[in-house]
Amino acid sequence: MKYAFPSVLLLALSLPTLVVAKPKPTTFYPADNQYIQYTGRIDFSDVKKPRCWAPGTYFTARFSGPSCAVVVNDEMLWGKHNYLEVVVDGKPKRLLLTGKENTVTVAENLPGKVHTLTVCKNTESNIGYLEFVGLRCAKLLPPVARPTRRIEFIGNSITCGASSDESSVPCGKGNWEDQHNAYQAYGPTTARALGAEWQLTAVSGIGLMHSCCDLPYVMPQVYDKINTRENLLPWDFSRYQPDVVTVCLGQNDGVQDSTAFCRNYLSFLQKLRRHYPKAQVVCLTSPMADARLTAVLQRYLTSVVAQVNAGGDAAVHKFFFSRSYTSGCDSHPSTAEHQLIAAELTAYLKSSLGW
Repeated sequence: MKYAFPSVLLLALSLPTLVVAKPKPTTFYPADNQYIQYTGRIDFSDVKKPRCWAPGTYFTARFSGPSCAVVVNDEMLWGKHNYLEVVVDGKPKRLLLTGKENTVTVAENLPGKVHTLTVCKNTESNIGYLEFVGLRCAKLLPPVARPTRRIEFIGNSITCGASSDESSVPCGKGNWEDQHNAYQAYGPTTARALGAEWQLTAVSGIGLMHSCCDLPYVMPQVYDKINTRENLLPWDFSRYQPDVVTVCLGQNDGVQDSTAFCRNYLSFLQKLRRHYPKAQVVCLTSPMADARLTAVLQRYLTSVVAQVNAGGDAAVHKFFFSRSYTSGCDSHPSTAEHQLIAAELTAYLKSSLGW
C-alpha cells in the first residue's frame, strides 16, 4: 500500500505561513501625567485621583496605538451611575458607567498613528463625583497647545444639558439622569464653535434669588465652590480666568418683584467682576421661558445692564434668545435645540467680540 504522507507534507511546507500579529503592548499612565490636560472645577487634593462634580468637566489627551482605555471611579451617589461623553478623533459617544471602579475601553482597532481623546462628565453634581485614575494606551503623546479662549457658562438645568438626550432612554423612562448630556449642551457646543475651552457652573433647579425643587441654595451662594450642588470646597478662581462669562438665570426664579430681582442680579454681577476683572459678561434670557417670563427677563436685564454700564463697566452686555426651546424632556431643550441655542449665542459672540 502506498501512502501520500510525503506529498501532503511537501504541500504543507510549500504553503505560505500565516503570521498573527501580536497585540501592541500598552502602558498605564496615571491621572497626574503631565500630558493629560484638565478643564473645569476639579479637586486636585489627591493628584492621583482628581475628582470632579460639575457637568461638562473634561480632560483631553493624545495617544498613539490602535486602542485606549480610561480608568475612572464613580461615586455611585444614591446608587446611580454617571454618564460620560467620550470623543475619539472627533467622534463623540455617550457611555454609562456600570461600577464604582471602571476600566472603559474607549477605542479599539484604530487606523493611523496619532489619536485625540476627550472625556467629559455628562451628568451633573447631584449624580455624584467622578475620579479620573488614568488611561492605558500604547503611548501617551505631548498635548497640543491649549485654546487661548476661555468661556464660563453659569446657569441651571438648561446649562447642565439636563433632560435633553433621548438617544439611550426616552422621556419618562429610566432615571432622571438618563437624559443628561452636558457635552452636547449649548455652552460646550458654543465654545467648540469658537475654538474655546469651557467651564459649566450650573445646577439644576437653581435660581438667582429663588431655587426650585427644595434646593436650599441660590447661585450667588455656591458659584464659588467646586461642588456647587452641595456648596462645598472653595474654588480657586485664578485657575480659570475666562474671556467671556454668560449668565443664564431666572427660569427657576419665575416672575419676581422687579426691584428685588434687579438688586440681586446687580449684586451677583459685582461678585463676578471681583473675580473676573477683565471678562466680558453676557446676561442671557432663559431659552425655555414662556412668553410672560421672557418679557419680564428682557425688561429686567435691560435695566440691569444699563445700570452697570452707567456705573462705568462697559463689559457687561445682554443677549435675548429669539424663541423658546422646549422639545426635550420636561419641556427642556432637546439636544437638537441646544445646537440651535448655541448657533444663536455663537453668532452673537462672534459679532460682539470679533472672534
